[in-house]
Amino acid sequence: MKTLTLAHVETAVRAMADTALVNESYFSELDGACGDGDFGASLATGFRKLLEQWDELDRSSISAFLMKTSIVITSNVGGCSGPIWGTGFMRAATSARGKTTLALSDLVTMGRSAMEGMMARGGAQLGDKTLLDALAPAIARLAAAGPDDDLLAVWHEATAAATAAIEGTRHLTARRGRQSFTGDRSAGTLDPGIVGAATMMRAIGEALRNTEG
Repeated sequence: MKTLTLAHVETAVRAMADTALVNESYFSELDGACGDGDFGASLATGFRKLLEQWDELDRSSISAFLMKTSIVITSNVGGCSGPIWGTGFMRAATSARGKTTLALSDLVTMGRSAMEGMMARGGAQLGDKTLLDALAPAIARLAAAGPDDDLLAVWHEATAAATAAIEGTRHLTARRGRQSFTGDRSAGTLDPGIVGAATMMRAIGEALRNTEG
């Protein structure tokens, strides 16, 4: 696979939604270690609403589909996560404007733009123990790929990079989100946003692979 179509993007977003719902309790359990314990429920609420509106989402283009997804997520994911995740989708949608297919280079541009938007919206930086610490190494791996590399193979490697961040950031002290309120107590715990991002990336890869038959 060299490029993604609108149908592939739909598959990816659907995989994210299914992951949020299946892992609702687990993500909240992780959040309960140092946060307020509602991350999984908040994320699932937003993606559940997205699935309820699934057939009515704008499919006139990749950008329009992602922009509508952004609106639903921003409006329905509670707490500080809604604006952060919604901004990520919005920035990705803007970067995809005019695209009918997405190559690896487009995914890198979209990912970097999404990260920049999330950082601006939430004030987080790399090393603050947020989902950015999973996205950054994943995007870096996508960016290192050559134009002839298989997209799914590179996505698998990017997912491995994001997954490594789960344990790789355990020792860090959270500096953003509810977990930051507990100070040093957050060191030694897993961040639910990092776990969520890596888990969704794995689900996306599996779902896209299944489309190849």
